[in-house]
Amino acid sequence: MKIGIKRINRVTITSTVALTAGAVLASGAFASAAQAAAAPPAPKIVAKGGFVMNSGTGKSLFSKAADTRRSTGSTTKIMTALVVLQQKNVNLKTKVTIQKAYSDYIVSKNASSARLIVGDKVTVGQLLYGLMLPSGCDAAYALADKFGTGSTRAARTKSFIGKMNATAKTLKLKNTHFDSFDGISSGKNYSTPRDLTIIARQAMKNATFRSVVKTKSTKQKVTTKSGGYRYMSWTNTNKMLSSYSGAIGVKTGSGPTAKYCLVFAATRNGKTVIGTVLTSSSEANRTADAKKLMDYGFKK
Repeated sequence: MKIGIKRINRVTITSTVALTAGAVLASGAFASAAQAAAAPPAPKIVAKGGFVMNSGTGKSLFSKAADTRRSTGSTTKIMTALVVLQQKNVNLKTKVTIQKAYSDYIVSKNASSARLIVGDKVTVGQLLYGLMLPSGCDAAYALADKFGTGSTRAARTKSFIGKMNATAKTLKLKNTHFDSFDGISSGKNYSTPRDLTIIARQAMKNATFRSVVKTKSTKQKVTTKSGGYRYMSWTNTNKMLSSYSGAIGVKTGSGPTAKYCLVFAATRNGKTVIGTVLTSSSEANRTADAKKLMDYGFKK
């Protein structure tokens, strides 16, 4: 009688194990199938280069010619701002007197402008807004002149560009080089979608930078040459701030060679994605490309 019971128990146990193992295998197969079905299809973008990463982990989420060197236009100014903000004991309240050279420069280059007025005294913090919102090349010039070293303006701006390249080297970027403080290149100003994203990710670690690039518009009170004051109003060229839920930056760029570029970032449900599109064919396509990549990044 006992022997029979033992045999029954063995059969029961064996059957149970077999059923359990089968259930695990089946559930695993279903899970794999579900995961495969849930994986979003990689987006197709017009831009010649694109890259997206999880800003928190640094994990790559999407790449298209991510390491191909391209002209960057005014997205260069992300590095301009980063170099200023990483200066030792930088004082954002320090006033910089606007020189005629800055005004002459934007006229000669037909460059984007913060409309700075010669003789006005504008703080470093205000210049950062003028740099990043209306993409002021005059503001970029003022900052490079202020934070470069040398006895002449040419020497100081050259020194500042050297700091930009030194920072790129510190970030171990092998496909980035700057020959200007604002992206108006003489032919040797280039980066890649991956490298620009890394630069932006580093810059976004700075609270002042984050505050500036998420600002849609601002009105700043500056001191005039006569000691009075005037208000400067600047609107951000990055329309993603108003058209994409969770957008927090970063910088637009354009130019004859660069075409249409955008470094972008957004946060949803505690996850931040950051990325770059370079050489898109129009402002509309640049925006559409960026939205596709952010949507994809949040689904990954």
